[in-house]
Amino acid sequence: MDNNTKIRHLQILNDYRQQLRKYPILKFLFFEFTLRCNERCLHCGSSCGDVVSNELPTQTYFDFLDKIKHDFKELPMMCITGGEPLLRHDFFEITGYANKLGFNWGMTSNGTLITKDVAKRLKETGMKTVSISVDGLEETHDEFRRTKGGFKRTIEGVKNLLEQDFNSVQVTTVVTKKNISQLDSLFDLMCELDVDSWRVINIEPIGRALKLDGYTLDTEDYKRMFDFIKEKRNSDFPVLYGCSHFLGLDYEREVRNWYFLCNAGIYTASIMSNGDIGACLDIERRPETIQGNILSDDFTNVWYNRFDIFRTSLAEKNEKCRSCDSKSFCEGGSYHSWNYDDNCQMVCFKDVL
Repeated sequence: MDNNTKIRHLQILNDYRQQLRKYPILKFLFFEFTLRCNERCLHCGSSCGDVVSNELPTQTYFDFLDKIKHDFKELPMMCITGGEPLLRHDFFEITGYANKLGFNWGMTSNGTLITKDVAKRLKETGMKTVSISVDGLEETHDEFRRTKGGFKRTIEGVKNLLEQDFNSVQVTTVVTKKNISQLDSLFDLMCELDVDSWRVINIEPIGRALKLDGYTLDTEDYKRMFDFIKEKRNSDFPVLYGCSHFLGLDYEREVRNWYFLCNAGIYTASIMSNGDIGACLDIERRPETIQGNILSDDFTNVWYNRFDIFRTSLAEKNEKCRSCDSKSFCEGGSYHSWNYDDNCQMVCFKDVL
């Protein structure tokens, strides 16, 4: 696609973004069922694992789903995550109840607990989409996720899901210095498995990754990753980059199906494991990013009348962004990679790409 067409699309998108800030549309409602996890991933944005998790009781979810059903004419897509959400003993009670209310729902999982029986139950309770993490070939994956045997169990979980013919079985791979050389081999694996899509994303400066040395990509790595995605998309395989970050005209629309638009607070809200209300679950959790709690606040009122921090341009918060010629397309970038202390973007591809 030529750059003039992209610019025209991006200008239209910017106008639409301004409208969404005034009139947000709740399309995706994330539920962090738990912070417990049976893996210990080096990059985990929520630092999950063997943690004490103040989890909401089953009935609280029932009551909350009833409220969303009553308050919203168009039901948002339920996106269930964790930790590892399947560790909740009442997982199928909650998802089954949501299914009966008419919610479409999907899940992010490490896949290690998805036996044939679990995959069948997921189908019976109405799961439409699922994303499973595969972060390298066997040795690399297990080391990165600090789980011996995790790769084999994850691949088995993917196969069990594919047997059930869900709307979308996606694999997500976090690209780092340690696995970027494995992209071609991973591509062959995705083709062999015949997954519905492969989502390729770079490691982000969130959670444990903030203290992780030797994994962050450099300029050459980023270009290698994006060129790889672009090449494979031209071969008609469903590989795509994640939703994060404005990539410039050379890569926007080339490595994913549409252009960059951070959904936080305009399309997306989240309920954390303790009931806190936020936008994207990857955003740093601090007083100004937490908008309330469903145990004490009316979610619908919060959605329509708070979230100001996510409905204000990040680009106006520092001189570098204000003076950038891509400001109207990027608007300061993603909220999850924003440094809220220094008011600057930690991931900017302006100089990289």
